[in-house]
Amino acid sequence: MVSLVMKVPLIRIFVCPIDPTALQLIKRVVIDTDLESIENKGVQLWVVAFPAIITRVTSFGILVVTQSFIGHIGETELAAYALVQLLLLIFANGILLGMASALETLCGQAYGAGHNHMMGIYLQRSWIVLLVTATILVPIFVFATPILKALGQEEKLAIAAGPISLWFIPVIYAFVFSLTMQMYLQSQQKNSIIGWLSVATFVLHVILSWLFVNKFNWGISGAMSCVSITNWLVVVGEFIYVFGGWCRETWHGFSKYAFFDLCPLIKLSISSGVMLCLELWYSSVLVLLAGLMKNATVAISAFSICLNINAWELMLSLGFLTAACVRVSNELGGGDAKAAIFAIKVIVCTSLLFGVIFSVVFFLCGHSLAYLFSSSTAVAEVVSSLSGLLAAAVFLNSIQPVLSGVAIGSGWQSVVAYVNLSCYYIIGIPLGIVLGYVAKLEVKGIWLGMICGVTLQSLVLLVITWKTDWEGQLPHV
Repeated sequence: MVSLVMKVPLIRIFVCPIDPTALQLIKRVVIDTDLESIENKGVQLWVVAFPAIITRVTSFGILVVTQSFIGHIGETELAAYALVQLLLLIFANGILLGMASALETLCGQAYGAGHNHMMGIYLQRSWIVLLVTATILVPIFVFATPILKALGQEEKLAIAAGPISLWFIPVIYAFVFSLTMQMYLQSQQKNSIIGWLSVATFVLHVILSWLFVNKFNWGISGAMSCVSITNWLVVVGEFIYVFGGWCRETWHGFSKYAFFDLCPLIKLSISSGVMLCLELWYSSVLVLLAGLMKNATVAISAFSICLNINAWELMLSLGFLTAACVRVSNELGGGDAKAAIFAIKVIVCTSLLFGVIFSVVFFLCGHSLAYLFSSSTAVAEVVSSLSGLLAAAVFLNSIQPVLSGVAIGSGWQSVVAYVNLSCYYIIGIPLGIVLGYVAKLEVKGIWLGMICGVTLQSLVLLVITWKTDWEGQLPHV
């Protein structure tokens, strides 16, 4: 496959050509390997990272664009959509994404070890596990209104959220296939097709949203129908690519062996699910707490705007998470611990650079960004007051996801699950409650508690990564 990186001059600058003196320094300080190998590892990194970044930014962009269109319909509609997206959808997506990430470990190490025939079977096993899981999650969306009422949300918001939540049912089934095929393709460095599909569907989504909402005046139904259409178009494109013969080495058709030996996959899926769910649900808990405050409509609207801006930028770092996972799992599967260490250092430094840039931009432009999502002055003022915390969260995004990707690639999901539980739910959320309600800082206090939890988690993962004996992580050791 022709490398997507070779077609993108901006990305090519990061990986080659590099000044020979600089390469010699990298060789001495970073890793004891030859110069050609260093350049090759850099190219391989961006082959995975760039399409993954594009895919995640545009995929999440679909939800952000939908929020923007719904936000200009009304404050109540915006808050109701935020409740469904940041509570129910993230709850379901956290489980599905977490369980699907087990496929990153299995396919990545299988590809690195040259066991290509197993990758298609792992993919099918993952479909079985996730389809069952998605079906179990459907009642959450069917009974969204009583669930939100039971969680203490305002009645008018809970009622408005009911119809919106039903539109997300086909979306979670699309997630089953899109998430697993992304991980299957990126493990063999063929995820450029996903990047192109995501960009095309994102552009189509913007056009359809404008037509359905602004021109045809279909309101919430028009905006939400666009979400289902564009998510399933990505899945159809991925099916065509995989079944059409572009993955001959790893896809040999449907197999009865997909139904055998499911227990190890289920075990790893549960560990992965717990690890990522504890991360993704963190913001959901904070939105839930914001909904219990006075003037909940404004609080949820403003907080959701900040969290979605933060999450959209996070998609960039999740692209580096993907690169970290794939490169680390491939190198460990291939028995090259030094190359795995080199990949970690390069990805962390690159992601950190982007984090610094975006944190400065969001700090300076917080007030202006609010009006992209709402016409309310009250909402814009709250968003502006949170711009400093938004910048801090964006900076942390550049570190934490990459370290999580290293953990997934190394198969440490169970360990990181305990780290997430401790940092987020034992420290972050209680601290946020104290600062928000006791110290009367309200939304600022809640978010400050979240940032403290993420900071602690990042430090712990950094220490674990630094202290790891990478030679001991090799599968044959």
